[in-house]
Amino acid sequence: MIEPPQPPRGGVCQNRFALVIPVFNHEQTVADVVHRAMALEVPVVVVDDGSTDTTFERIKGIPGIRILRHPFNRGKGAALMTGIAHAAKLADWVITLDADGQHDPDDAKSLMRAVPSGPRPILIGRRTGMQGAEVPWTSRFGRGFSNFWVRVAGGPAVKDSQSGFRVYPLPECLHLDVKARRFQFEVEILVKAGWKGIPVMESPVRVSYRPGTPRISHFHPFFDFLRNFGTFSRLITYRVLKLKFLME
Repeated sequence: MIEPPQPPRGGVCQNRFALVIPVFNHEQTVADVVHRAMALEVPVVVVDDGSTDTTFERIKGIPGIRILRHPFNRGKGAALMTGIAHAAKLADWVITLDADGQHDPDDAKSLMRAVPSGPRPILIGRRTGMQGAEVPWTSRFGRGFSNFWVRVAGGPAVKDSQSGFRVYPLPECLHLDVKARRFQFEVEILVKAGWKGIPVMESPVRVSYRPGTPRISHFHPFFDFLRNFGTFSRLITYRVLKLKFLME
């Protein structure tokens, strides 16, 4: 098992990792992602968020993985919370990884090594090569839009607030009262971490947008833009009202 050295807490060195993969209708890529994740030799938890294709059939026979299933689609954030809550029983850190094949699970090794001794941060896998012509414009625009508003809402200044390849400390990330249950979960948790003083760091990871590579994204530019707007409006309003209350 790949485990970088960590400082002891309470006299016990807590450096166990688990990996959570949220899945929704990723029948073309999920089995390959899971098999490659298994090579990390850490517990792998797959959360099937109400898939209606053959996703479950593709992974149900893979030995050694833990599969959790939602009876209907509840959103990526809800799937992450289900997986993270389960991972908290197994580990002290959880690595989250998308099932669309965009990331190389082997990069989780470098993320684990990048976790510093001392602080217990959220560590974002910052995607490299995002300016390439093969990268969808929605991904480039969405990243810049999200980075700006995360900062305005009182979160950290980061370069890739929309990357789903991350390391979260357990159980800290379960106690941030994140309301969003779809893609907006991943930006809200950064803002709430900033409010609570949990450090947020970034470490580079590879990303694949090669033409011809099967990739299914359930991000809807219009509807998820509206959801993003609603999430940031809620967070900024809360922050402004809280600052006003403290100043009175």
